[in-house]
Amino acid sequence: MSITNESELIGMQKVSEAVAYTLKEMVNYAKPGMTTKEIDEFGAKILSDFGANSAPYLTYGFPGYACISLDNEFCHGIPSDKRILKDGDLLNIDVSAELNGYWADNGSSFVVGKDINHHQKLVDASKDILQKAINNIKGGVRIADIGHLMETEAKKRGFKVIKNLGGHGVGRSLHEEPDELLNYRNRFDNRRFKKNSVVAIETFISTDSTIAVELNDGWTMVGNKGGYMAQHEHTILITDGKPVILTQMNEILN
Repeated sequence: MSITNESELIGMQKVSEAVAYTLKEMVNYAKPGMTTKEIDEFGAKILSDFGANSAPYLTYGFPGYACISLDNEFCHGIPSDKRILKDGDLLNIDVSAELNGYWADNGSSFVVGKDINHHQKLVDASKDILQKAINNIKGGVRIADIGHLMETEAKKRGFKVIKNLGGHGVGRSLHEEPDELLNYRNRFDNRRFKKNSVVAIETFISTDSTIAVELNDGWTMVGNKGGYMAQHEHTILITDGKPVILTQMNEILN
């Protein structure tokens, strides 16, 4: 959406606070021995306390309140009482919600407990790349140039990007134009970021795969060549200078 007045800005700030606080608390809550369903129910209660509604549940009938993906699951993982966290697991939590007609989206990958499986390097790369991308986004910048920056930074660190997942516009619904804010340069994409628009910008940084494929459950996505993926996502308001990070409270880049 494009922010045109103070009430729209306040609406976006409130829903962004709800998803950011929920994500932060869910990340802090996750510990070895818990199930992904326990974490989901914990987050659902926080969203409810804000008066917010789970976006994937509301929009798509997703069987959970947040997407919680474990280890080789790349995204859209279904919370389950059979998925038990262990030390060293790579976990991704993606929280999006609606509040008073406004929508926001954010996500974070992190290592559960001790980094015994050496996933932290991938996680740190994803964080760094999201920070660099956000630092370079302003009105008039080509969308494809940010994609090029993200892929270049991933390659520098020995990683790949997932080419069929991307960020998106957000605000009056979960997915809006501009859609497909990809992590690589699409040379046919001449679009530019627009001042006062709101987008969810996110990384999809992987060890082995370049395409995400859907499993038979109809939701969960994994890599076409296996491996692991880290994702970090902020909802931002684009300006003439540095973007306003509406989901700053989630502290995912700390």
